[in-house]
Amino acid sequence: MSVRLLVLEDDDGIRTSVTMALEDEGYEVTGHPSAEEALRDPSLGEVDLHLVDLMLGGMDGYSFIREVRRRSDVPIIVLSAKGDTHDIVAALEAGADDYVTKPFEIKEVSARLRALRRRPPTRSAEQTADAPDVVVLDAENGPLVLDTGAAVLRRGEEVVHLTVTEYHLLRELAASAGRVLSRQVLLERVWDHGYFGDERIVDVHVRRLRTKVEVTASDPRLVVTVRGLGYRLDPQ
Repeated sequence: MSVRLLVLEDDDGIRTSVTMALEDEGYEVTGHPSAEEALRDPSLGEVDLHLVDLMLGGMDGYSFIREVRRRSDVPIIVLSAKGDTHDIVAALEAGADDYVTKPFEIKEVSARLRALRRRPPTRSAEQTADAPDVVVLDAENGPLVLDTGAAVLRRGEEVVHLTVTEYHLLRELAASAGRVLSRQVLLERVWDHGYFGDERIVDVHVRRLRTKVEVTASDPRLVVTVRGLGYRLDPQ
């Protein structure tokens, strides 16, 4: 089954060239010149990956990303000429998983797409039952449990919504609980393309993860920063 990809780009030439190149790689690509048109697409909920430009007429890319995030955890890569730190961080905080600056080589985009297509391995019912759970926080409103068999995070009986990237980030930190993981190590393990990756991506995703797992995100006790070294998960 082919992977379905949405390209949101208002430059007809770029949208066409990206579409043709990725179709040659086996993707099923739908292109849109505006966010409004993309959001009206009845097949939007069936898309596996998004490539999104930021500078669009009408609704901008940031708003589109936030709207997609309200609906799903589908991986999103930004393709933009806006390469300042502020722009990159703003896109990631809106909910993007990765960021590629124009002009770009299609092979770089392909590498990012392959990395974000990773999913936790499918397990049989028996394997899922035997997979160890990781209690990462024992709080008053119920323990925070990383179910690695089902690939979900639960707080008591409630499933905590994580994007694919946030899940992989928490899983890697939990697997090395009590040990510091550098930003570069996290890039290589979570994004699977450390050569291309920007360490600022790690910082923003850690901030987003904290809003979902910490009792107080502004005073993190679970995912802690070790200044000059990286991040450590301290199970409570």
